[in-house]
Amino acid sequence: MKYAEIPRTLFIQNRQRLFALMFPNHIAILNSSDIMPTNADGTMPFRQNNDIFYLSGIDQEESILVLFPDAPESRFREMLFLKETNENIEIWEGHKYTKDEATKTSGIENIYWLSSFHTILHTLMGLCEGVYLNTNEHSRAVVEVETRDARFIKKIKNEYPLHQYERLTPLMIHLRPIKSNLEVNILQEACNITEKGFRRVLSFVKPNVTEFEIEAEYIHEFVRNRSRGFAYTPIIASGYNACVLHYIENSQVCKDGEVILMDVGAEYSNYNADMTRCIPVNGKFTTRQKQVYNAVLRVMKAATNMLKVGNVLNEYHENVGELMTKELIDLGLLTTQEVQNQDKDMPAYKKYFMHGTSHHLGLDVHDVGNRYRKFESGMVFTCEPGIYIREENLGIRLENDILITSDGNFDLMRNIPLEAEEIEDLMHQK
Repeated sequence: MKYAEIPRTLFIQNRQRLFALMFPNHIAILNSSDIMPTNADGTMPFRQNNDIFYLSGIDQEESILVLFPDAPESRFREMLFLKETNENIEIWEGHKYTKDEATKTSGIENIYWLSSFHTILHTLMGLCEGVYLNTNEHSRAVVEVETRDARFIKKIKNEYPLHQYERLTPLMIHLRPIKSNLEVNILQEACNITEKGFRRVLSFVKPNVTEFEIEAEYIHEFVRNRSRGFAYTPIIASGYNACVLHYIENSQVCKDGEVILMDVGAEYSNYNADMTRCIPVNGKFTTRQKQVYNAVLRVMKAATNMLKVGNVLNEYHENVGELMTKELIDLGLLTTQEVQNQDKDMPAYKKYFMHGTSHHLGLDVHDVGNRYRKFESGMVFTCEPGIYIREENLGIRLENDILITSDGNFDLMRNIPLEAEEIEDLMHQK
C-alpha cells in the first residue's frame, strides 16, 4: 500500500464496539469487494469494502472476516480467511498478506487460508443462533451488479435455511459516523494532501489552460504524497460548466474572466477528503463574482457554526436555506414576493442552490449515517453551500470538512485558502 501503516489498535477497537451491539451467540461475516472487469482482460483498480476494512484493516481482494464474540473456543471469535499465495501469484500479481502480516495489520490472531473457510463455517453454523450479513444499503446507492456479499447471502441462506439472519448494515451505520482520534488523524492527512494539490493549482492556473491540465496537477500532487489518487471523480468546471452539479468531463478551455469551480479531494488510507474551491482564471474576481463568492462564504461560515452536538441534519438544512434565501434576495436573484409565495416543499432558493449543505464524511465520501440522528462528538461533515447562476455562467461552491467536538467543531481544512482576497494574492505570486 502507498499509505503509512495504520496502528492495529484502530481495528481492534472497532471490533470491540461492534461486539457490544451484536445479539448473543451470533456471528458476523463480511466479504471483500470484487475485482470488477472492464473489457477484454482488463479490470478496475481494487477498492476494499469499507466495512471489512473498518473492522480489520485488510486491504486485499478475496478476503473474508468472521466474528463470533460468544464462540465457546477463543480461536473462533475473530477469524480472517485470506487468499493463499504461491510463486505464480507472486510473479504475476505481486505480494499478498502472509498470516503474520495479516495479524500485524488487523490484530487478529487466527488467520486461515480461504480453502478452509467452508469447513470452519459449517462448524460455526452448528454453534451459533444467527448470522449478521453485510450488504450496501446506502440511501444513494444504485447497485446493478451482483456483489460478492450478494452471492454469499444467496449461498449461505440456501445451505442453512433455518438460521436467523440479521442485517449488519444498521450496526455499521451506528458505528462508523463516530470517528476515533486515529481516524481523525487519517482524515486530516487526506485534507493536508488536498491542500498541497490546491496550492499547486493556484500557481498553475492562467487563461487558456484546460480543465484536464488542472486535474493532472492535482493527481500529480496527490500521488506523490502517498494518496491512491482522487477520493471521487474530480469536478474541474470553468464558466457555465460550474452550473452542472456533477460535471466531470473536465475537457474545456478555461477562459479569461471565468471562474473555475474545483470539487476535489484526496484519498488516503481509504479515507477521503472533500473540498470545493472557486478561483478566477485570470487571478482576479470581478465585482459581481466576488459578491456571489462572499455571499456563499457567509452562508458557509454560518452553517459551519451550526454543526454542533445536538442538531439534526434536516433542521440544519432548513436553517441554512433561510440564510441562503436572504443572500439571494440581496444579490437580486430572488424577490421577497417570490419567497412569500414559495411552495414549502420546493423553496424559492432551490432555483439557485439545489443540493444539501452537508453529508457525513469518512471511508465513503458520502459516508454512512442516519439523517435523523442528532449530531454527536466525533462526527465529520462536509459544509458546502453554493449558488449557481446559469444566466451569468457562474457557479460558486465552497466546501470544508468539519469535525464535531464536545465543545464546538474543528475545521480539518482550516489551512486551505478560502477568502477571496487570499486566493487572489496567492495567484499573483507566480
